[in-house]
Amino acid sequence: MRLGLFVNDVATEQAGYTTVRLAMAATNAGHDVWFMGAGDLAYDPNETICARARKVPRKLYKTTTTYLKDLQGAKSVNERITVDDLDVLLLRNDPSDDAIKRPWATNVGVVFGRVAMRNGVIVLNDPDGLAKAMTKMYFQLFPEEVRPRTLITRDRNEIKAFAKEEKTIVLKPLQGSGGQSVFMVRPEDIPNLNQMIDAVSRDGYVIAQEYLPEAEKGDMRFFLMNGKPLRWRGKYAAFRRVRSGGDLRSNIHAGGTLAQAHIDETVLKVAEIVRPKLVQDGMFLVGLDIVGDKLMEINVFSPGGFGSAQKFEGVNFSNAVLQALERKVEYMRYYRRKFDNVEMSTL
Repeated sequence: MRLGLFVNDVATEQAGYTTVRLAMAATNAGHDVWFMGAGDLAYDPNETICARARKVPRKLYKTTTTYLKDLQGAKSVNERITVDDLDVLLLRNDPSDDAIKRPWATNVGVVFGRVAMRNGVIVLNDPDGLAKAMTKMYFQLFPEEVRPRTLITRDRNEIKAFAKEEKTIVLKPLQGSGGQSVFMVRPEDIPNLNQMIDAVSRDGYVIAQEYLPEAEKGDMRFFLMNGKPLRWRGKYAAFRRVRSGGDLRSNIHAGGTLAQAHIDETVLKVAEIVRPKLVQDGMFLVGLDIVGDKLMEINVFSPGGFGSAQKFEGVNFSNAVLQALERKVEYMRYYRRKFDNVEMSTL
């Protein structure tokens, strides 16, 4: 299998990233694995998509640290490859990381990925589905049964009225990730609401959301693959993120801590409710952030955390993803690469 991994920038990848874990598993299994960044693609006069790409020099690696060192260092193999000749192109960039400093880079994977599909490259997640999910507005397209009550606006008076009605709310930007510019607004915080709105609205629209009391215990990252809960050797790919002190954010790089997740019928019901929409949009690998019986976020761009899930469950979930990719490539060989990408994404 020839596998391409599209990321924001190869130089900024880290050893703990799920993308690197997936790449190492594929390399160790004997596959040809290439990395490319947002600035590495080209559309040639002969109507093919190409890329300045790199791969590691060896075939077996024990740690992602060594793998990444070889990938980013002088030992890496650098070539201009034809993306159209790949079997699979995984779009693993995070548009929010480029939104401020490199806005041109936010939708590059989607744009070039669409063209690569013409020649039968399996592009995951489906580019057209990802185009719908460029902001958190995508979240509002899922059934209201699994969503907190939400207002999206730039009008401060509307936000104030919503805050008074809900008593306690959460403010966050429509675009962005990692827990940045996220505020909890209690009744006693109303006098300072203008400053909070100003901080969040600097980058665009504001999401005002009802506060879920269960969030005091943190949230759960729960992975879906092919529209179903991701399981490997009987274990669910999931983990919990617990708040640190009084910090509203449970993101690990925002100060949260990790804990093992316990999957119950409530979690599985949430996954089943969102399944039809994810399948319709060709979302192969997705991370659900769940609080109680509600979703806080749906991560379709480079969902991470396989290392955290493996830490508690003791299995390598990258192997499950690799097996699924190998199966899709076999399907495409049977059908001579003439199969709809959105259907192949979750088959």
